[in-house]
Amino acid sequence: MRFAGKIGFRDTVETIPGIWEERITERMYYGDVVQNYRHLHTENKEIVDDIRVNNRISIVADQYAYNHFHTMIYVEFMGTKWKAQDVEVVMPRLTITLGGEYNDDSSSQA
Repeated sequence: MRFAGKIGFRDTVETIPGIWEERITERMYYGDVVQNYRHLHTENKEIVDDIRVNNRISIVADQYAYNHFHTMIYVEFMGTKWKAQDVEVVMPRLTITLGGEYNDDSSSQA
């Protein structure tokens, strides 16, 4: 299965001297879904279960992805943002293991 989607990288930048803010940079990447797997986690839950996809996506990485793989926080896959749980460097690719759903808290700020 082919993959095409946005990947979010979180960086801390100095906006004015002494003031630091977190910023997310989204970039488009292409590659393959090498594992397509869903896990339903029900431990200590009465009504709502946690869904984890545990998919593995291998992208063709550019220099930005190599230099910032440690700041990767989410991958948009099938219309949802999923946490980038693990990132493995296997040049010329990065293999990303997805975890639970990424909660974008910026949408709750007005």
